[in-house]
Amino acid sequence: MMSDTYDFEAPPWIDDISRHPLVTPRVKEIATRLFARLASGEFPFGTRIPAERDLAETFGDSRATIRQALEFLSVYGIVSRRPGSGTFVSYQRKPPPHNGNSLQRLSGFLNVDQLAETASPFAMNVAGSILAPEMTRLATIYMSTRDIADLQSQLQRLEAIVTESDTFAMLEEEFMMSIARGTHNTLIVAMYGILHEVRRHPQWAAARRQALTPAKIKSIQLLFRSLYDSIERRNVETAVEIIKLYVANAHEDMIYES
Repeated sequence: MMSDTYDFEAPPWIDDISRHPLVTPRVKEIATRLFARLASGEFPFGTRIPAERDLAETFGDSRATIRQALEFLSVYGIVSRRPGSGTFVSYQRKPPPHNGNSLQRLSGFLNVDQLAETASPFAMNVAGSILAPEMTRLATIYMSTRDIADLQSQLQRLEAIVTESDTFAMLEEEFMMSIARGTHNTLIVAMYGILHEVRRHPQWAAARRQALTPAKIKSIQLLFRSLYDSIERRNVETAVEIIKLYVANAHEDMIYES
């Protein structure tokens, strides 16, 4: 049996009792042990944790007790429960102080979990439709030869996917982040990075994976191939029109899934 002894930060309910629901000591014990496993990295951010019946067997308790423990964790934003899909990890370890990662420091002032919970598909589309075209315009102008070569390599990995929606969703976002980095504008990279982190939140990631049918994957691959060709040729107008079409299609997917 795996040990429940880990090196992790204290559970949030130790210092914040304002949201503390009334639960039995056993429920809190299981919640604490689950939190330790999440904090250790056993279940990374965005992944789905085992089903209630499996956890009940692991902890030797009833599914009702496990359900209460998961609800307790969800109150503190440690997990996100999505009906019909499962329970996903929302917890992220706090970054070390002064680590030089500007996006992580910025995210410390912004509650990404709260943004993800409150953002609507419409709000996501507005943010993307404002940022993505200008980001693509600048990238088409300023991307270096090495930037374009890296983008081509990412495109080739994307084009190799047929049905693996999880892998494709990850590569899709990384492709777009590469375009953001290609602007060589740190503010734009940071802003798109925040949007990227919100999309990685369990509730958005699960919906995106569900929308990525083989036909949808093929459609995006064709769009990204055309986008890459336009960037490589420094065809700003065409690249911007293609990214607008991509954003519009993504918005339709979110509306359909919501």
